[in-house]
Amino acid sequence: MIGVEDLSFEKLRVNNSSCKMGGGVMIREWKDIPMELLLRIASLVDDRTVIVASGVCGGWRDAISWGLTHLSLSWCKRNMNNLVLTLSPKFTKLEVLTLRQDLPQLLNNGVEIIANHCHELQDLDLSKSFKLTDHSLYALAHGCPNLTKLNISGCSAFSDNAVAYLAERCRQLRVLNLCGCVKAATDKALKAIGYYCNRLQTVNLGWCDKVGDEGVMSLAYGCPDLRLLDLCGCVLITDESVIALANNCPHLRSLGLYFCQNITDRAMYSLAQSRVKNKHEMWASMKKHRYEDEGLMNLNISQCTALTPPAVQAVCEAFPALHTCPGRHSLIISGCLNLTSVHCACSVQAHRARVLHPAH
Repeated sequence: MIGVEDLSFEKLRVNNSSCKMGGGVMIREWKDIPMELLLRIASLVDDRTVIVASGVCGGWRDAISWGLTHLSLSWCKRNMNNLVLTLSPKFTKLEVLTLRQDLPQLLNNGVEIIANHCHELQDLDLSKSFKLTDHSLYALAHGCPNLTKLNISGCSAFSDNAVAYLAERCRQLRVLNLCGCVKAATDKALKAIGYYCNRLQTVNLGWCDKVGDEGVMSLAYGCPDLRLLDLCGCVLITDESVIALANNCPHLRSLGLYFCQNITDRAMYSLAQSRVKNKHEMWASMKKHRYEDEGLMNLNISQCTALTPPAVQAVCEAFPALHTCPGRHSLIISGCLNLTSVHCACSVQAHRARVLHPAH
């Protein structure tokens, strides 16, 4: 595969002859291509080619810099930080930037230059940036206050102080991925997030083993529009966290509780009862033929070994979108051998059909 450093204007050249476009516009050189056409071309090629194209001439650089809003550098396997240092001052209109890495390359000075030049950034993926420290989050807090989506999963060096600082200044956040950020995702950080980031809809706290009930309850009380919450591996949480979510987050659609072994039947019954409490909303949904689209649609309680079949069955019956049938697993109970008797409505109906109409 041709690398960015191997591409050049000569490799992009089709031929040396001029061509005439509609409206009598004569194109003799690359710089003559109208901006609208250039941006259209840029939208059809990969990000490597866009970067090379921006170096063809000053006109192309200015046009692409003005029009480019989405960029991914995840294909860069070496020298990503140098690329970021070079491109960020040029691509100041970026709204979405993906810097996911297999091997850590990104450094604090790379994130700092992003924060200094890309003030319109809304969606930033820094996952697996193991070399970054709190300095990066402080820079983003000041330079990118309009962030709505931030993925810092696997960034194990970040602290809860830095996350709290970011939350106070980036109050538009709707999606936040802290999976594996064991130092950053604490009750202290979650209190700040719940207080300042009231628009949050998706939060991933997977394998953040310092998260406790106090932090999750802060999210539940402060972020009523939560739709997806992953608490897999948060071994400290108890029923109190689930009860707070059930009572305060009516739009919750997906809840991950894998290996949360302090969860008991009390939590399950609170989820089931929350459906009944919202009966007016439920009735309105039924009238709109959207009953299955409301309430929990995914629940992972694998390895929650304290749960019993009646409690889990109650949740399954309260939320018709939860399925145990083959091909539609959205109620995940692996590792809970005592829950094998739990079945969704589809499974029950299929069983009845087999009994009433046995195959000949």
